[in-house]
Parts: sequence; structure tokens; C-alpha cells
Amino acid sequence: MQALSTANAELARRRAASVPRGVGCVHPVAIVRGSGARLWDAEGREYIDFVGGIGVINAGHAEPAIVAAIARQAEAFTHVSFQVASYEPYVALAEALNRLAPGPAAKKTLLLSTGAEATENAIKIARAYTGRPGVIAFQHGYHGRTLLALSMTGKNAPYKQNFGPFCSEIVHAPFPHELHGWSVERALEALDEIFAGSLAPERTAAIIIEPVLGEGGFVPVPPAFLRALRERCTREGIVLVCDEIQSGFGRTGGFFALERYGIEADLVTTAKSLAGGMPLAAVVGKAEIMDAPALGGLGGTYAGNPVACAAALATIELMDEAFFARAEAIGARVRGAFEELAARYPHDVAEVRGLGAMIGIEFASRETPVVPRIVERARERGVLLMPAGENNVIRTLVPLVIDDATLDEALRRIASAADDVLAPTATKE
Repeated sequence: MQALSTANAELARRRAASVPRGVGCVHPVAIVRGSGARLWDAEGREYIDFVGGIGVINAGHAEPAIVAAIARQAEAFTHVSFQVASYEPYVALAEALNRLAPGPAAKKTLLLSTGAEATENAIKIARAYTGRPGVIAFQHGYHGRTLLALSMTGKNAPYKQNFGPFCSEIVHAPFPHELHGWSVERALEALDEIFAGSLAPERTAAIIIEPVLGEGGFVPVPPAFLRALRERCTREGIVLVCDEIQSGFGRTGGFFALERYGIEADLVTTAKSLAGGMPLAAVVGKAEIMDAPALGGLGGTYAGNPVACAAALATIELMDEAFFARAEAIGARVRGAFEELAARYPHDVAEVRGLGAMIGIEFASRETPVVPRIVERARERGVLLMPAGENNVIRTLVPLVIDDATLDEALRRIASAADDVLAPTATKE
């Protein structure tokens, strides 16, 4: 294991003394600067960033246009609260998101600060619109850490711990993933069994699903399954909520992954790369549904902060067709490199999958998990990675401004890290 440098070790010591242990940290380094797809630590060591602030920096670190927009707005005013008085950046961003959200229906947008706020408010809106209490979410899905969001999250460790009791009338259905035995047909049968036995359709306000599982391992939902959800929700008067917090804003080759599926959700949640690193989230949805809560039922003191809105407007300007094409090209390169690893270690790699530049590689289970060891070896080589799934998936959230030479160098280093961990066992076999 690489020894921590003096400055990194000192900040780690101070962190341990002042921050609760429950706040995890993948990499024991102290970052002091970022640019594009690169980061530098307190000792001046450079890293190629394949984490992107957990999917927040699609437009790159310290992107000049975003930095300039932040500075201009900060010089004007940093906070008013949209419930006190209106300001143009909030309204302009709502107008932009209403135009960008997939589907022909008229839209309205609620701005918030975090992804968990977005998913919780989506359920509040769905309940207000339908007059029903129940929610169906999916196993392995992730929707945030606050109580309602955590109740919808379909993954116990490390998120749920002893934080219950959780919210009632939330049921988890199997997410379709052929690798783990859940075909579209079998998953739909399980959903219908929930309707028949656990939560009747007439008590179900919403079904919430990620078009691509994020924390759950970068698994795209099969198109046939999402179409079937849309049909069932339409038939039963249930609000279909698509959580695009990690899959949106360039990561899957468009503003939303839903653009690939040809369906219109009733509500879409977004956050992460929406504002280029500033804390901002949104619920975008059909106007009739969004208007269901009465006056005063939605909002938040910091929700739709003007500086964050200015950053988001600048971010949207950067995301043109060339930007999305670049995401596709990055994804193809990453997928190719991961498939080479799969061919080299067929007994160790279970699957390579994803959409656009949201590519994951799942490793077969072992007594000693390999992904944390590969992540560590990659860091030693100057690449920051992050696991997903059951700590058995490497996910790629590299800023989409990375150039080919840097991307290829990072992929070579990742392959070398994997060789370090996998080759000795492969040789024995």
C-alpha cells in the first residue's frame, strides 16, 4: 500500500478528529486543485479523475464559463430565497428544463438543493396529485439519505444501518437484470404480485425507478420493462417518476437517459451535473401534476439558489450535440478497454454494461473482493476510481471534457491495476 504523504496524512488525522466516522472516504488524499479531468493533491500529485465528484463534474473541473457565471451572480447577490422574492435565474432555469425534459406534455419545474430533496418532493407531488399513499421502488435503487428517500433506497448496507423505522407503504420490486436471474418477464410478474398482494394499484401514488442504476451498479433498465411500467402507470393512474440524478446531463449521451427509451415520465428528478459542481436539484414534470400541491407546500430556504442557477444555465449552454457525441465516444472507448479486461480474465469479470459514458464493469464474487484492491492500485498509478453495486463494480464518471490521450492513459493504468490484482490468481487457475 502506498504511504500517505505528510500533508495528506495530516488532513486525514484532522478529519478523523473532527468529522463523524459515518462520513466515508474512498481516497485518503487532500485535493487542492482541479482542472478539466484532472485533480491535484496537497503534495502536488496529479490524478486523472474517473469519479467526477460522484457524477457531478460532467462539464469538467473549474470550467471557465461556469466559474465566470458563478462570479457574476455572486457579485450581484448570493441569496434571497425564492419564497421571499422571485429572481430571473430561477425562472430562466425552470423554462430551460421544461423545454429539455423528454415528452410533449407541458412541463413545470421545482428547484431544490439536493437529489434527496428532489426524490422526496417528487413523491410529495405524486401523493398530492393522486390522493394515494403508496410507493413502489426497486431493489438496488438509490434515491438519497434522508428518511423518505432512504426508505425508497433498495440497498441496506451501508445506507440504512439502524436508521429506521422507515416510511410505511413503500414496497421494493426486483429490478430486471438478466445476469442475476431477473428477466423482464419475471420482474413484471413480481411487480404484478406486489399489486395483487402487498400494495394495490388504487393505493399506489408513484413508481420510482432509475433508468440506469447508479449506486446499484450501472445497470440500464431494459426498454421493454420501462415501456411496461409506463403502460401500467397510465392504466392505473399511477405517477411514473424517473430518477435521472446520476444518469442525466450528458452522462448517457443526452440531457436525460429517457431520450433513449421513447417514453415520457410524469416526473423526472435531476441533480448532480445539473449545475457544474454547485448544489442544485430539480423535479421536472407534467404541469397538471406539478400544480397539485397547494400554495406553500413546496420550497426550501436554499432551494434554487441564484448562484447555483447561474451555474446551471452556463452548464446547459455547454451541453450541445458535440458534447453529447463526446460522451458517446468516451463510453465506447471505456467499454472497449473493459471488454479487453473481460476477455483477459473471463472467470473474474461478470459483465461490462452501461449507456453512453456511464459504463460499469462487474467482477465475479471472491472471498477477497477485488474492486477495492483495484481502486487502490489505480490510485497508486494516478487514477481515482469509485466502486458501486455490492462493492463489486467499477463505475466510470470521468468528466466528459477528457481528451483521448488522457483517457487512453487512464485506461492503461486501470488495466495495469487490474493485472496486479487478477493476474496472480489467473495464472494459478
